[in-house]
Amino acid sequence: MAPADDRRTFSIRQLCREFDVTARALRFYEDKDLLHPGRRGQTRVYSARDRARLQLILRGKHVGFSLVEIREMLDLYDRKDGNAIQMAVSLAKFRRQLDELKRKREDIDAAIETLSTGCTWLEGRLSEFRPDLLPQADDYAAALRAHLGDDEDDLYDHPKTARSRS
Repeated sequence: MAPADDRRTFSIRQLCREFDVTARALRFYEDKDLLHPGRRGQTRVYSARDRARLQLILRGKHVGFSLVEIREMLDLYDRKDGNAIQMAVSLAKFRRQLDELKRKREDIDAAIETLSTGCTWLEGRLSEFRPDLLPQADDYAAALRAHLGDDEDDLYDHPKTARSRS
């Protein structure tokens, strides 16, 4: 950032609009000691540094870091060492988070496979007993619930749907 940009200030409204966050979220980050706006009377005045920190907070949250982890990385900012310590700590945290996200993706892929297998089995069963329900099974179930009431047990006890329980 150029020196003139370093002195630029932002209102809470400007940052809310730019980053699509609420004023309450900004105050929350302030309470968590992540942002440090100045004051002009009762009005919060955010610096270019606060703006940059907010951007990093939101990026960190997006990739799954906790606010504690984000604060740990932000608090290491030090221009004197060219941010070397901050970058080294961040790199280690990034790599751990990347491994965690890959593990979660594997779990999600397994869950998707389980659900896909279940859908295939259910479609097969429906095609044997009630092929007319296959394209709109969700609509049929919703209509039955509306007709019979929201009690799911009633849905399966109804004579027209008793076969689908087995």
